[in-house]
Amino acid sequence: MDDVMKIGHLRLAAAAQFRKPNTQEAASAQSPTFKEVLDRNVLKFSHHAEQRIAQRGITLKPETLTKIGNAIDQAAAKGAKDSLVVYRDIAMIVNVPSRTVVTAMDGSAMQGNVFTQIDSAVIVS
Repeated sequence: MDDVMKIGHLRLAAAAQFRKPNTQEAASAQSPTFKEVLDRNVLKFSHHAEQRIAQRGITLKPETLTKIGNAIDQAAAKGAKDSLVVYRDIAMIVNVPSRTVVTAMDGSAMQGNVFTQIDSAVIVS
């Protein structure tokens, strides 16, 4: 049988034709790729941030991550690059364009700290 589908293979009928979009079509169809959409919506954690979260016993629930993600969206809309995001007793330094948490601390670690190299702060309720 010639119409058997194997994983990783796709056979097309001989009548199928492909054409490259002309440059005008390609320019007008500037839709983002799946990876771009995913990168825009995913919250990443640096290795350092993961270590700090584990050391400090910080737990982040899915709804907490959603709220933090929304706060990062707000910061991005205002043109922020590096932002302090405070949610309850958790503070995070976030690189906004890459949506990466650089470091995180809990309430006891925040006491007496000075936050530098940030251009914005978002308080999440």
